[in-house]
Amino acid sequence: MSITPYLYYEDVAGALKWLAKAFGFRKYGVEMSGPDGKINHAAMKLGDDVTMMGYPGPEYRNPKRLGQTTQSLYVNVDDVDKHFERARKAGATILEEPKDTFYGHRRYGAADPEGHHWYFAQEIPPSAARKRPPRQSKPKGTL
Repeated sequence: MSITPYLYYEDVAGALKWLAKAFGFRKYGVEMSGPDGKINHAAMKLGDDVTMMGYPGPEYRNPKRLGQTTQSLYVNVDDVDKHFERARKAGATILEEPKDTFYGHRRYGAADPEGHHWYFAQEIPPSAARKRPPRQSKPKGTL
């Protein structure tokens, strides 16, 4: 079983080019165009994983224009530091520099030109993981 994300883009053709350049995706399957000739459905692969994308219509607003995100994607890669350098050189908006987490991943975050948040990670040995931050006895904002 697998889950395939389907992202909406105002400019699907632009997203295809940018995701290939910055994140290493490659075109996959059939592209469909609407009556205006613009791509309104496509798919890309990174490794064995597929991400689909489409243009839902003129009333759609991407996360960048909304000023907020509604989701993020978490993608496992073989070499997160190498992947980070590729994204940075391609002009990705870096949300988080690569860092080791307490849950055993090294990850970084980046936003694409339309504001979708992407997190790329690789598993690291338990000895390299940071210690988990201490839990608060009470949630913030409570008495």
